[in-house]
Amino acid sequence: MKVSIITVCFNAAATLKQTIESVLAQDYADIEYWVIDGGSSDGTQELLASYGSRIHYISEPDKGIYDAFNKGLARVTGDIVGVIGADDFYPSTDVIHSVVEAFERQDVDSIYGDLQFIDPVSLKVVRKWKAGNYKRSSWLLGWMPPHPTFYVKRKVYEEFGHFKTHYTCAGDYEFMLRVLYKHSISVAYLPKLLMTMRTGGTSTASWKHRWRANLEDRKAWRENGLKPYLITVSLKPLRKIIQLLS
Repeated sequence: MKVSIITVCFNAAATLKQTIESVLAQDYADIEYWVIDGGSSDGTQELLASYGSRIHYISEPDKGIYDAFNKGLARVTGDIVGVIGADDFYPSTDVIHSVVEAFERQDVDSIYGDLQFIDPVSLKVVRKWKAGNYKRSSWLLGWMPPHPTFYVKRKVYEEFGHFKTHYTCAGDYEFMLRVLYKHSISVAYLPKLLMTMRTGGTSTASWKHRWRANLEDRKAWRENGLKPYLITVSLKPLRKIIQLLS
């Protein structure tokens, strides 16, 4: 199966090279890699051009992170689609190979695995996210799969739609809630570390962003016609504390 990977970035030259190199180092042969740049001015465009035909990219203004992801989704041709942030990297060279094997072994529409967070300066691991086996009811207790480890067949996007662009930091949560909880696509957990992520992302950068993410999480349930428990969204950030202590 062909795997398409999407990175969205803007002025990310400081970390993007490590991201790209970790994709190109994967030992799975059939990978299509798209970088969607928002028109950077810090050397990102020059970095992307230096890779020639090894990667695909566009560089132009966008209307936000989820608009940029949708630009990537409109271009990919793989059977499986995954994402990797511009300051994230794969912890090993066999991540994509393992993901494809899991799809073939489990015969499902989506796969997710484990994630670790590192300090952006020291690169020390500060948080581990062991996702665990999938239980649909766990959504009601504040659970979600780690989106950077979520791989889904392209046909799912074609059937249920892309990211909703009016979200600013919870569009990934809304998408997974829509396809996994509302439409119950098939899914399996791959008990393997699939991504290393620097802290300070869009939804975790500040208390202001966390509050906005909380409001957008609630909106995701409402817009999909779903009824969470009163404590569902409040439990979601509490799970991060458990990950810090694990």
